[in-house]
Amino acid sequence: MRVLIVEDDKKIAEAIQALLEAQHYSVDLAYDGLSGLDDALSGIYDALILDVMLPGLNGFDLVRRMRREKIATPVLMLTARTSTEAKVEGLDAGADYYLTKPFIPAELLAAVRAVTRRQGEVLDTELKYGNLVLDRSTYTISHGQESLRLGNKEFQIIQLLLANPGRIVPKEDIILKVWGMDSDAEDNNVEVYISFLRRKLTYLHCNVEIQSARKVGYYLKLADSSSQGAIL
Repeated sequence: MRVLIVEDDKKIAEAIQALLEAQHYSVDLAYDGLSGLDDALSGIYDALILDVMLPGLNGFDLVRRMRREKIATPVLMLTARTSTEAKVEGLDAGADYYLTKPFIPAELLAAVRAVTRRQGEVLDTELKYGNLVLDRSTYTISHGQESLRLGNKEFQIIQLLLANPGRIVPKEDIILKVWGMDSDAEDNNVEVYISFLRRKLTYLHCNVEIQSARKVGYYLKLADSSSQGAIL
C-alpha cells in the first residue's frame, strides 16, 4: 500500500515515514501544498496524510481540489488545531479522518487503517488465486504446506497482480505503485522482481503463472496441469 505524506516539517514527515515503512507501507513525501496536490492528483495513492498548515496551498484547499477532480483517495488530516470548527472544516472539505497533534504512533497507524478500510482498500488478510495464497500479515505466499516469505517489492508486485487476476497490469502502473513517482526505476527493474517471483511460484508448485504481455505488462494465469513445475 502506498501512502503520500504532505507535511512541511521535515522531521515530522520523516518520522511518520519511518513509522509507516516499518509496517511495510511504501511512502512518498511532499513538503508543500502545491507539490502535494500535484502528487495526489496522480491517483496512485492508497491514502494521504495531510497537514493543514502548508506553504503554497493549505490542507483544506488541497482536499477540496482533490475532490473536485474526483480523486477519492482517503485523507487523514493532521493538525495542532483542536477546535471543533477546524475539525468540521476539514471533514466538510472532504477529509476522512482528523487527527490532532501530538499523537502516539499506534493512534496514527490505527487512523491509517481506518481510512483505508472505509474505502475498501483493506480487504481480507489473505488474497487467493488458484491454489496460491498471499498472506498480507506475514508477507508470505503459500501452496498447501509450503510457504515462502517475500521481500517488500516482491510482496507489492504480487499483491497488485492478485488484486487484478487475469487482467494485464501495465509496467508503468507497477513502477508507480511499487517504486513511486520520483523513482528512476525502469522496466528492467520490474523484470528482475518478476523473475524472482516466478522462481518462487515454481518452487511452490502452485497452479499460478505470471505471464508477460509483450511491451505492456504482466498478468496472472492459471497454469495447465501439464505445465506445472516448468521453469517460466
